[in-house]
Amino acid sequence: MNNNNKTSEFDELQENLNRIDLLTKRLVLSLANKNNDSDYAKPNQELYYKAASKYFSEMLSNPSRLIENQVKFYKSTLQIWSDAQKDFLNQTENKADVSDRRFKESTWENNPYFKMIKNQYITSSNIIEETVNSIEGLSKPDKKQISFFTKQMVDFFSPTNFLGTNPEAIKEAIDTKGKSLVDGLENLVDDLEKNDGELNVSLTDDDAFEVGKNIAQSKGSVIFQNELFQLIHYEPLSKKCYSVPLLIIPPWINKFYILDLKRENSFIQFCLKKNLSVFVISWVNPGTEHKNVSFEDYIDKGLLKASDVVKRYCKQDQINTIGYCIGGTLLASTLAYLSKKNIKFIKSSTFFTTLTDFEDPGDLSIFVTDEYLSSINKQIEKYGYMEGSFLAKTFSFLRSNDLVYGPAIKSYLMGKKPLPFDLLYWNSDSTNLPGVMALEYLENFYQKNMLSKGKLNVFDEIVSLEDIKLPIFAVATHTDHIAPWKSSFFGLNKTTGEKKFILAGSGHIAGIINPENSVKYGYWTNETKMEDINEWFYKAKKNEGSWWGEWASWIQKKSGSLDEMNFNHNNEFQVIENAPGSYVKKKFK
Repeated sequence: MNNNNKTSEFDELQENLNRIDLLTKRLVLSLANKNNDSDYAKPNQELYYKAASKYFSEMLSNPSRLIENQVKFYKSTLQIWSDAQKDFLNQTENKADVSDRRFKESTWENNPYFKMIKNQYITSSNIIEETVNSIEGLSKPDKKQISFFTKQMVDFFSPTNFLGTNPEAIKEAIDTKGKSLVDGLENLVDDLEKNDGELNVSLTDDDAFEVGKNIAQSKGSVIFQNELFQLIHYEPLSKKCYSVPLLIIPPWINKFYILDLKRENSFIQFCLKKNLSVFVISWVNPGTEHKNVSFEDYIDKGLLKASDVVKRYCKQDQINTIGYCIGGTLLASTLAYLSKKNIKFIKSSTFFTTLTDFEDPGDLSIFVTDEYLSSINKQIEKYGYMEGSFLAKTFSFLRSNDLVYGPAIKSYLMGKKPLPFDLLYWNSDSTNLPGVMALEYLENFYQKNMLSKGKLNVFDEIVSLEDIKLPIFAVATHTDHIAPWKSSFFGLNKTTGEKKFILAGSGHIAGIINPENSVKYGYWTNETKMEDINEWFYKAKKNEGSWWGEWASWIQKKSGSLDEMNFNHNNEFQVIENAPGSYVKKKFK
């Protein structure tokens, strides 16, 4: 090696050492400034004490169970060591097992050392999870909690998450002469600094997107606003539109532009192409001043007010509606109330991944126990709202390997910057929830399931799902971890009007944002009456592509005639600003 190469390598080493020194100082400063008050969503220690006491009580009364588990573990471990010895002696033919995406890299199968680590981890993980799941004497909520947090612990200790046991990260460090590790440290420090000392892994390049520029760019105008929302009317693509307008009620847990990411996957653009008159509620991102906003305020000052504006703007007596996620729960509650009052201005309603029966709300139920509500309440008392960052983290940990550990490995161990991805940018653009509304929603729906039980009080009317008599179109998604499809269908099937159910492939977001020309996922249909959910699915027809076309045919039949629309002909409403408006751009970090 000549002197020039030596000098170059020395300079590179010195530069990396200087970067490490600077990054370490930034790291210490970020951790010192961490806001510990925001870390209020940890599992209660009492839960583990309860699980441990039940486990040991069970072992003492049934020692054969303990012996059985131990023998199973020893036998599996001996088999792993025996297989490892054969691998070292090249006596086995290696075939890659890619059933677990964490271990898809060939080294996990072809290198005896890493193969042994992988197999030992998988064996230990399975036995730990089986042991926890077999504990008897725990209540259903306690068992669900302990199983969930055990799974989180098991996932955290995956060998892929640590440099010394991740062959890809080791190879990258060698190939880059350590630069990948320095870059990874910089990515870690950047994430800590962006989140006030909280570790929140960046999932995409935030600088690659701007709302209203390269996402949420459909042309339209804000025609009304109040303290809760802005109402957007989108510019029609043709002179003639269906006379009955469509009002979309998105969730306020996230921002509305999931329905308008890019032109090629924009549901709003799809609706416009089908000659629908489209209006969308853009909810405010609440601050302290919204502390006392209630669920009924979202009905009265939100959905009902928006509906009134749309009717007057289009000079129509009826509208069609879409409710997405919690927006659908709000819509169902409102429909039940309107039916009780014999008010019939909503002609039909579509529901996207909506829970109205919360008897089995999926993994989110572990976050609505009394201790969680108590800690959330303390945070609300301090700030006036439930932090959007908590909700974002909660949803991420429901898919921790995809949304937490996987991105962390690429960023911190491999030194890779996250790539631009519009959906993940939207996912990280979190919103807060008003304090009163958040507690009402968690208690009345998740804890007490009052709408499904016919006990929900809306403006002094006791309402139920059976009160809803208008036509509905319900879309659930097959792998939804936020609104499980069976629970979604079970609740909406209690309505007493015309019903159509579509089960889309994939999950809570991808199953809905699956454009017309897509060949992904597919969807299930069954036109028979849903008496039994499992039987409905068993006899359902699997269709290729997107369900959007099926919905378009359904909604067009309920949208009146194709006419040349003269919007706002009486000049009652003025354009406040262009879409997507200013409410959607409000951030707190």
